[in-house]
Amino acid sequence: MPRTTSIFGFLFLILGLGGYAATGAESLTALIPALVGLLFLLAGWLAQKETMRKHLMHGTVALGVLALLGTVRSIPKLFMLAGGGDVERPAAVVSQAVMAALALAYVALGVKSFVDARRSRA
Repeated sequence: MPRTTSIFGFLFLILGLGGYAATGAESLTALIPALVGLLFLLAGWLAQKETMRKHLMHGTVALGVLALLGTVRSIPKLFMLAGGGDVERPAAVVSQAVMAALALAYVALGVKSFVDARRSRA
């Protein structure tokens, strides 16, 4: 799971930097995914040490849940945008929707990893 965390950290980082560039570097909130990405990268790196792995992976999954909850409201706006409707700050809607999808995927993989680890101990 540390490698998966690092991969998702890199994806969040790219999303944040790309979103910031897409908005003309005007909105610092576009960097929120990059901050999440940096936290994931740090946790993935620190989780190489066996003694820290369990706590860090639980923490990153919790962070993934928070990221999902904070961005899931953009999904209906994305469908509206895709259907040709007008939304306020379309770049933000797309960035938030991508972050929601990444967070959902990460949380699902994390939960699967926890279940698999629990089964292997039994």
